[in-house]
Amino acid sequence: MKGFYTILLLVVSNVFMTFAWYGHLKMKQEYSWFAALPLIGVIAFSWAIAFFEYK
Repeated sequence: MKGFYTILLLVVSNVFMTFAWYGHLKMKQEYSWFAALPLIGVIAFSWAIAFFEYK
């Protein structure tokens, strides 16, 4: 049963990350301020999302 939970969590994580990636691409197209961010800004933005996700 422990193996089943591991596989289930991997699938859920993969689905979440897929939606996050496509959301990032859509956000980049719709919001000019996001597209203008330098690399460090994008990294800080993604870390902020992860921080609140795991808090």
